[in-house]
Amino acid sequence: MCSRTSWPRSSPSRCTAPSPGSSPGALPVIEFAGAKVRVEGGRTILDATATLRERRVSVIGANGSGKSTLLRLINGLLVPSAGSVSVFGRDTRTAGRAVRRAVGFVFTDPLSQLVMPTGREDVELSLRTRKLPPAERRRQAGDVLRRFGVDHLADRSIYDLSGGERQILALAVVLAVEPRILVADEPTTLLDLRNDARVRALIAGLEQQVVFTTHNLDFALEADRTLVVDAGAVVFDGAPADAVAHYRALVGGPVHGP
Repeated sequence: MCSRTSWPRSSPSRCTAPSPGSSPGALPVIEFAGAKVRVEGGRTILDATATLRERRVSVIGANGSGKSTLLRLINGLLVPSAGSVSVFGRDTRTAGRAVRRAVGFVFTDPLSQLVMPTGREDVELSLRTRKLPPAERRRQAGDVLRRFGVDHLADRSIYDLSGGERQILALAVVLAVEPRILVADEPTTLLDLRNDARVRALIAGLEQQVVFTTHNLDFALEADRTLVVDAGAVVFDGAPADAVAHYRALVGGPVHGP
């Protein structure tokens, strides 16, 4: 059995121990059952059927293909127009609050997620759902910031931080309450090479199931399973290397190489 360790770890997790709150041996399960999203006029912008059990699932595709829509269905930010999406057997349409407690969502731009003047205040705000006394909430916020290696940034204005520092703080805020699943929408898109590597290593070391979209095909290859989304449909679902080759062929790029 794997034991819980500090975040982040430096290499991808292949631990199959249960997530906090799950039954022994259970893995997180996200199920799309004919889940369709329609917009005004009746046009379908996503149609998905899949069951996700793997620890790391990457989602790739062109801008506007439906990747972000698929992710937003997982924690009920969107509900399907038809069909269903369930997490641990709970339908996002009827049990949205319970699903959102289990699923943390990280947006592409951390400034859309960091709402307080400093990182410490944002983490404390996240911990308010635990109804802790203020002193204990502040202590736990400090612990979280240290785990992520950003305690030295805790009291600086978020506007004085780099993009990578903001993204790590955003991850800390979401993970402070220990969701069982993390959904991340292009978490490295706005980052330079160094911070891209830092965020990827952090995500690789998490014990949570992680589903993420990315345009970085090297990052996509670090998953256990990859979905290719095109024109609102999952057009390939399988091993990351095969999925990346399929996507390259789809867009007319070289099939081989990184």
